[in-house]
Amino acid sequence: MQENIALATTKARRRDWIGLAVIAIPCLIYSMDLTVLYLAVPQITADLKPSAAGLLWIVDIYGFMVAGALVTMGTLGDRVGRRKVLLIGAAAFGVTSVLAAYSTSAGMLIFARALQGLAAATLAPSTLSLIRNMFLDPRERALAIGIWVASFSAGAAIGPVFGGLILAHFWWGAVFLINVPVMLMLLVLGPLLLPEFRDPHAGHMDLVSAGQSIIAVLAVIYGIKRIAEDGLATLPVIAIVIGVIVAMVFFRRERRLADPLIDVRLFSAPAFGAALATNVLGLFMVLGAFLFITQYLQLVLGLGPLEAGLWMAPSGVVFALGSMAAPPLVRNFQPATVIATGLLLSAAGFASLTQIADAGSPWLLFGGMLAFCIGMSPIGAITTDLVLSAAPPERAGAASAISETSFELGGALGIAVFGSLFTFVYGRAMRATDLHALPVSAVESAKDGLGGAINAAQALTAEQGAQLLVAARAAFVYAFEVTSAVSAMCAVLAAMTAARLLRGAGTRG
Repeated sequence: MQENIALATTKARRRDWIGLAVIAIPCLIYSMDLTVLYLAVPQITADLKPSAAGLLWIVDIYGFMVAGALVTMGTLGDRVGRRKVLLIGAAAFGVTSVLAAYSTSAGMLIFARALQGLAAATLAPSTLSLIRNMFLDPRERALAIGIWVASFSAGAAIGPVFGGLILAHFWWGAVFLINVPVMLMLLVLGPLLLPEFRDPHAGHMDLVSAGQSIIAVLAVIYGIKRIAEDGLATLPVIAIVIGVIVAMVFFRRERRLADPLIDVRLFSAPAFGAALATNVLGLFMVLGAFLFITQYLQLVLGLGPLEAGLWMAPSGVVFALGSMAAPPLVRNFQPATVIATGLLLSAAGFASLTQIADAGSPWLLFGGMLAFCIGMSPIGAITTDLVLSAAPPERAGAASAISETSFELGGALGIAVFGSLFTFVYGRAMRATDLHALPVSAVESAKDGLGGAINAAQALTAEQGAQLLVAARAAFVYAFEVTSAVSAMCAVLAAMTAARLLRGAGTRG
């Protein structure tokens, strides 16, 4: 067993590349698990009959627990061994997947999903930090990280399609059982192919810091997501304030500790902080856009879930291919140049979506989506490599966890901010439309969203229903165009920021 990070050669062995394949497949499953549940919601609702709040917790608790526990699990891997934490997490993920599949009540499913999220939090930082230590050659490490990021993108791409096929033939619990054979494979092959790494000088785990980090991230992510789904309210605002205060206390504590949970000196490296900021901004824009693209395909164009999933699937393929293209790109161009150019291409894609009102088919949407996906696709692999390269090998687990947490935060912020903006613009557009001839209750339902308009239209006459749907769809498209314009401006600002802050970061191999 290899207990330190000093290797006889910088070139990876054949065994390391096979090991990379072994850890990439669970990452693909982990990514699928983030999306596949959405398709099972109707069946779960019919079977377990959760309340509206219970259904939200079923969907959200997994992501909450992943985000909250990432830093703790990454640092734990640095101390006790990354392979050990990965294998324990894989076993727990498999067991909790079975528990979720055979849940007999909403409460049981929420509990199982919470435990599954804790187990999943071991996968990303453990696998990424293993890559940091298995591949010491910068070119090989960049390629390995590209493959690792591509596995997440591939999972996101095939998740909705694969999930739709499973749900067409099996009950909803089957979407969880697909995790079990993959985790069993990791448990069998992991000890044979993956080396063990740990920080030989690591001290004891500071449980107070671990608790503070979990509370801070959970509170902020919870508050942001609740505002996105329910609007501005007292409880989520209090949660965000508590999270920020706990985070400030946490960082003050880390500066004083001789053996901190997170080495705050990492943030003093310009490339580290700039790469994290780019992660946040990238996911901020992408998830903010995807939130409305899926609704547009189904609620405006009238596509079914599987057909909408097929239109969305190429975006994941593009992200996977772009992640693989990142290493050769940074060998020929500076990372700042690649990232800034990608963000400008993304801005063009977002800008094209501002003309979607003139399109009667998905093709304009598809072209704009592909453009911003192509632009964004290599960025995650490049910034992840910059983050890992800025951290010493013995701190790779913590650095990996911080990187993943930045993605989680960016995604949550994107959904919250763009969701709030979209709701505001949609509501104003509906209020500006002359619908006085329609029942007040139907109009009020339509102001809550296009889904509400569709439900309200079913209780009206054919002529009234058509009038309400035309107005609601026009308001939806207008709000989509406004948020796309804001996304385009954010992408341009992000490109300018990345070009400045990442100048000179990384090297061309």
